[in-house]
Amino acid sequence: MSMATGGSGDGPKNDINITPYIDILLVLLIIFMVIQPTMQYNLEARVPQKAPDIIPENIIVKSDAIVVSIDATGALRINQDPVTADMLGERLFDIYSARANKNMFIQGDVDLPFGDVVRVIDIAKGAGIGDVGLMTPEEELPEAE
Repeated sequence: MSMATGGSGDGPKNDINITPYIDILLVLLIIFMVIQPTMQYNLEARVPQKAPDIIPENIIVKSDAIVVSIDATGALRINQDPVTADMLGERLFDIYSARANKNMFIQGDVDLPFGDVVRVIDIAKGAGIGDVGLMTPEEELPEAE
């Protein structure tokens, strides 16, 4: 807020009135805040449960799981069949196109950078895979006291 001095006051002012610009800026800010989605897009994580120690003999365990494994050198395998990174998406699409169960597991080497695992997850999601599970090495859980 300044005061113009001198002159008769009838002539044009040579300073910029920024009040309308601030009003427009605030309206745009409110519009963008309302448009901003409130739902966050993130990956849902489900913690795997430990398998029971004793499985009754009358229960038949059928495993049709697809496991993509990545070794320390970055070589990929689909259930022990070697595959290149370029062909991974096409092979997964062929495998899962006729399946109702669209779940897949990824087993990575301990020393593998997580970026390589994320790349495989991205390829799998592009091939139409539903849920992707991460397999970890077996470790002994501490006993609850």
